[in-house]
Amino acid sequence: MVFNSYTFIAFFILILILHNLPFSWKVKKVNLLLASYIFYAAWNPPFIVLLWISTLIDYVVGLRLGNENNSSKRKWLLAASLAGNLGLLGYFKYGGFVLENFVALMSAIGVDFHPATPNIILPVGISFYTFQTLSYTLDMYKRTSKPEKSLLDFSLFVTFLPQLVAGPIVRPDELIPQFKEPHVANRKQLINGLFLLSLGLFMKSVLADTLLASSADTVFGATMPLLAVDAWLGVLAFSGQIFFDFAGYSTCAIGIASCFGFRLTDNFRYPYAAIGFSDFWRRWHITLSTWLRDYLYIPLGGNRKGEVRTYVNLMLTMLLGGLWHGASWTFVVWGALHGTYLCVEKLIREKMASKPKPPVSAIETPIIVQASIGAALTKNNAVNNFLLALFTFFLVNVTWVFFRAADFTAAWRLLSSMFGQTDKGLAILPTIDMIKVATVVTLMVIFHWFMRNTSVLQVAAQMKWWMVSIVWSFLIIALIVSQKSSDSFIYFQF
Repeated sequence: MVFNSYTFIAFFILILILHNLPFSWKVKKVNLLLASYIFYAAWNPPFIVLLWISTLIDYVVGLRLGNENNSSKRKWLLAASLAGNLGLLGYFKYGGFVLENFVALMSAIGVDFHPATPNIILPVGISFYTFQTLSYTLDMYKRTSKPEKSLLDFSLFVTFLPQLVAGPIVRPDELIPQFKEPHVANRKQLINGLFLLSLGLFMKSVLADTLLASSADTVFGATMPLLAVDAWLGVLAFSGQIFFDFAGYSTCAIGIASCFGFRLTDNFRYPYAAIGFSDFWRRWHITLSTWLRDYLYIPLGGNRKGEVRTYVNLMLTMLLGGLWHGASWTFVVWGALHGTYLCVEKLIREKMASKPKPPVSAIETPIIVQASIGAALTKNNAVNNFLLALFTFFLVNVTWVFFRAADFTAAWRLLSSMFGQTDKGLAILPTIDMIKVATVVTLMVIFHWFMRNTSVLQVAAQMKWWMVSIVWSFLIIALIVSQKSSDSFIYFQF
């Protein structure tokens, strides 16, 4: 069951009606929990067991950590949680990848090893809910939060329907307290939620699936060199597709939660208007970048253990961030490129800065550093900032090649086409598709730039009601005309 399906719309209306009936708060929470399990089971019912295992492990470990003062026992409890959660994630997501590379290693040293091919199905959203439950256990271990005694509230935190399978990755102190008191959407929350749901579905079904997906699929599926213009337009199409797809899901999730009276954190803030890569990771998949910062980069030492160690920690964080997205070396390269960009940016910023380094607390506020290259070099210069944003967008598109390509052969072939390093490249995109991609991507970048310091709801609040009605009607009509209502979201595979 996906948000952009008629089945989900009917399911959502039913749950929303039940949530607004005069039941007790406990009954309403049970309804939400059961609805979340049904929503997840629609993909593959047996995988509900994995959710239960993660829930029970971290619930019990959290309670024990809250009452345990023995340092050694606390470490064993944390190890049990890490082993349980990462063990499940490792088997289902990386089991085949590890086996494949082990076979390749054996072959390289002359050992003829041919194991049976594993038939492992990846549970949808396992990376998201695993990180979410781990954040709870890690917070309990660090004693930054108190253990949750209600199994119902904790189970709902793990499986809350809107963000269960593709985020945002919510921290326990952001969501669990909301379950303590009755939440039913007021008029403003309901209207905002329905508007965000409409916008998210428009981003997914109309922009990502109808206007951009076919061009991206055509170019990335090509098995021959292409003309540079076709190659670039295909990569740009995917750049727009993955933003509208993933940000569309997050927008739907935030909107659905708002309809129930809950608040989820933002996951995207117009990332293609980023000035530099530290700024990009403050705007793209925000809940993952902050998770990696708080639970990986800073525990590794952050920038507190010398310059060399800082760059090592930065690269390790981004490499693991790439591997989080998928069990493939192309994702590792994608993470390595982002890590390299961030290291170069940090090096340039430090060399260009005339002031002493800011204190550690200021440096570690974003994922890596607080200031970006653009802010250091072109303060208060809108034109230069915009050019730097375009340059950042250009580099981001290079990284998307490795993210989307099936393997390194396909990635190098496409990169060679993009930069004119091939002979007799073919024109593969129809003219109408080229026009669609160029128009949508150009408008997307401009929109991101003008919206970079605000939000859709803030802008809507300043508009006349009839103007909002016109925009909303356009979204609904476009959804109906597109007739796209069942394609899965890209990030479901992660």
